[in-house]
Amino acid sequence: MAGGNPASTTEYIQHHLTNLVYGKLPAGYERHTDHGVETLQADTWTMAHGGQEATDMGFWAIHVDSMFWSIGLGSLFCWMFLRAAKKAHTGVPAGWLNFVEMIVEFIDGSVKDSFHGRNKMVAPLALTIFVWVFLMNFMDLLPVDLIPELLMLAGVPYQKIVPSTDPNITLGMALGVFVLMLYYSFKIKGTGFVKELTMHPFNHWGFIPVNLFMETVGLLAKPFSLGLRLFGNMYAGEMIFILIATMFAAGAGAGFVSGGLHAELFGEQTSGYFWLVIFLLVTGVCWLNLKGKVSTGKTVLLCMAFMAIGGGLFALGGGLMQWGWAVFHILVITLQAFIFMVLTVVYLSMAHEDH
Repeated sequence: MAGGNPASTTEYIQHHLTNLVYGKLPAGYERHTDHGVETLQADTWTMAHGGQEATDMGFWAIHVDSMFWSIGLGSLFCWMFLRAAKKAHTGVPAGWLNFVEMIVEFIDGSVKDSFHGRNKMVAPLALTIFVWVFLMNFMDLLPVDLIPELLMLAGVPYQKIVPSTDPNITLGMALGVFVLMLYYSFKIKGTGFVKELTMHPFNHWGFIPVNLFMETVGLLAKPFSLGLRLFGNMYAGEMIFILIATMFAAGAGAGFVSGGLHAELFGEQTSGYFWLVIFLLVTGVCWLNLKGKVSTGKTVLLCMAFMAIGGGLFALGGGLMQWGWAVFHILVITLQAFIFMVLTVVYLSMAHEDH
């Protein structure tokens, strides 16, 4: 489906927004397969075939792709920073070590500005949240068809590689922050936290129901806004990437000018291997430019030539739009990671303040 029939834009978008889901279907459930309708004889744990089956699996269904990419990126973060920690020394840092120290100092300064209590866990937590969320957001910059199409060739029908576009991930992280807020509120304030909920803003026992309602709503709004803000911004960014990506498929089968060499060789059928070759060529030219072996002007011309040959003028236009949005989106993904981190620190700081 990824990059398949360009006339089926709705199916293209729906496919990219469908998670790889594992869950339980009840006995008697009718599944539509390539071989016809299959009726399950017993409760069955299986991969969902489409969004409807994923919905029918209910609450306990697992988004396998979101779990895989989020855990994998978290492990990558731990490995990269552990590697830097082992190489730390008292001299002048360089390379990766210097970059890690810059991030640590930046997070340390942000925590000192926002957190006014005493807790050795807050700074490491802030560092983990910032880098982890950034890495999850960074997946949004990869070509939308690259990994899903390659996995389809391996037999994986659906794949969302940006965990922060899944509300289960963002709200799950926000729930973890909420649990920490409650824990430290009771630990630091004790019964004073209950008094905050019942005697503010109106300090009279007759207003306890009103105070409790208002404070509870405000308390619950914090994790919901924290998770939904990240999800909403990243989901919107992913949608724009997908919509621009439809331009790549718009000229498939329309001749060399519109569809490029890809249309001449494969017609309307998408070849993941072909696009992988184009992607590697463009990436290789950019890498040579970073190494100083190819000038910036030649880099731009070569990349445009590869994209035009591979996908025609429509693909070239879509690629330039993808590049422009990606440059802007770098700011978005960094800002969203920073906001999530800062709000977490602020909420924990409020939990440590005893009035």
